[in-house]
Amino acid sequence: MKYFKFNKIAVVAFLAFGLFSCSEDDDFNPGGTPDGGTGDDDPTTEVQTIAGFVSDNEDYSSLAAALEAADLTSTLDGTELYTVFAPNNAAFATFLEDNGFETLDDVPTDVLTQVLLNHVQSGSMMSSSLSTGYVESMATGMASEDPLSLYINADDGVMLNGVSTVTTADVEVDNGVIHAVDAVIGLPDVTTFATADPDFSILVQALTREESYSFVETLMMTEDPAPFTVFAPTDAAFENVLAELDMAGLGDIPADLLETILSYHVVAGSNVRSGDLEDEMTVQTLETGEFTINIGDDVTITDENGRTATIVMADIQANNGVIHAIDRVILPENDAIEIESNTIADFVAGNENYSSLLAALEAADLTDTFTGTDSYTVFAPDNDAFAAFLNDNGFATLDEVPEELLTQVLLNHVQMGEVMSSDLSTGYMESMAVWGTSDEPLSMYINTDDGVMINGMATVTSADNEVDNGVIHAVDAVIGLPDVTTFATADPDFDLLVQALTREDSFTFVETLMMNEDPAPFTVFAPTNDAFTALLEELEVEALGDVPTATLEAALGYHVVAGANVRSGDLTDGMAVETLQGEEFTVNLEEDSVTITDANGRTSTVIAADIQATNGVIHAIDTVLLPSMEE
Repeated sequence: MKYFKFNKIAVVAFLAFGLFSCSEDDDFNPGGTPDGGTGDDDPTTEVQTIAGFVSDNEDYSSLAAALEAADLTSTLDGTELYTVFAPNNAAFATFLEDNGFETLDDVPTDVLTQVLLNHVQSGSMMSSSLSTGYVESMATGMASEDPLSLYINADDGVMLNGVSTVTTADVEVDNGVIHAVDAVIGLPDVTTFATADPDFSILVQALTREESYSFVETLMMTEDPAPFTVFAPTDAAFENVLAELDMAGLGDIPADLLETILSYHVVAGSNVRSGDLEDEMTVQTLETGEFTINIGDDVTITDENGRTATIVMADIQANNGVIHAIDRVILPENDAIEIESNTIADFVAGNENYSSLLAALEAADLTDTFTGTDSYTVFAPDNDAFAAFLNDNGFATLDEVPEELLTQVLLNHVQMGEVMSSDLSTGYMESMAVWGTSDEPLSMYINTDDGVMINGMATVTSADNEVDNGVIHAVDAVIGLPDVTTFATADPDFDLLVQALTREDSFTFVETLMMNEDPAPFTVFAPTNDAFTALLEELEVEALGDVPTATLEAALGYHVVAGANVRSGDLTDGMAVETLQGEEFTVNLEEDSVTITDANGRTSTVIAADIQATNGVIHAIDTVLLPSMEE
């Protein structure tokens, strides 16, 4: 576990990619001469570079002089494509005055070079290809060797870093495009992006609420305690924390508490970009508290109260530090902060109708799992559901259920992450349960054709109950551990297969495929309804009942492999597979598909693989296989 020291306060921005369109400026003259004329020569025959255009336009003599001083003229006079936001003479005069320089000669060359590069993008970027958000300039600052960010706001015209407005866009030259601007875009500090980006308006209000706060002055510094790493909450994050703390507005937070909270979002002395973060990294903040970084599908922060925030935009690079936008205000441990916990475990414990589920979680030692900060989706059975489960399986009480079995039954109701009902669609997903013949998670079949039904046995009765560490969907039945027949009966795409398996009283397929001992495990290559419909046409019969019993029984046995849980990763090209019927078929692996060739040379394709049950695995196929007796 890596530990690094943090220290200072917060500000921030979001990340995207963007720009615009805007009005013309008479001083900026695309296609013309410096005095506004059209010239006598055909402009299509002349080569005009960015540097040439600037040097030919009197209102950009300061920019031309700056390029010369920074030795950048040749760069912008070549054939490589650039986009330049070009400040005019008035913009340079204001820049010099605001920064205490009498002339351009007084500006240190290295500073002038980076200021100029902060107006340049690699490539030709027309206004139509850009939108509000962040792009990288070609400048680098004191805190990092990575390019400085540039915030584009196109909500009303085009503004850069909140200080410079585009007055004329899309002036095309031979090596790129020029957009005229009315102010020099200085090197940004971390406060620049906070004030430029409207998504951080509440953060700015917080940082400046009290006259005693020195956050803004501190975060503008380029010397010790700089550089800074700021984890900056969005406006939505502030709105949510006010609701969480039961406060009407920012003004309700005591000044000293707000100062502590803000300091908890800042690290001093480090420019920590996303690539520097490590899983389980402990971070010491300016507030002197700590939080923990976790890296998974997202990068999350767990604060001292066990609350989790996600980094929603990373690596907004300023001259004196870097900003990462987060979707939740993180809170240090503080006696003045009262947070009522509402985890999955809390929800269950606080609801009398889920006392059986609570007892089951405690018996399986899973309560702590659902009290933590990791996010889960739980399909929660009520007391009636547990009573039916116990009765159906011959248990008088929960105490009689073996702990290992109970644990996996409970995990068969759980998904990692937060899955809202709107995210659910008909099909298969993995539960967190593992049981039986494979170390792979058991599958769950979700049917959303009429509400939400799981494995054909449990219906969602109340969806989207959000809690601190995930979401709960109430269900009316315990979702037992599935065997291969569970999915055949739950999935309507296997209706004809089920009809075939149960057509004759003499068939023992269902009883066999429910077994958990020898000849289990099974690998079933299951034909879909469309596959059976095509077979009836091929056999020139009208219905499944017209297929001779011996033919149907042989064909069904030809789709089952006994004694093996063969997942897709276990298949090899040219593999000969011996079936329950006694004959073999051949598996072929192609670039994008797995095919099966039966004893008659007919080919079927695997269209859904690795539907995992406790006693075997199912692969759906698009053609019914036939053994040689069907020639």
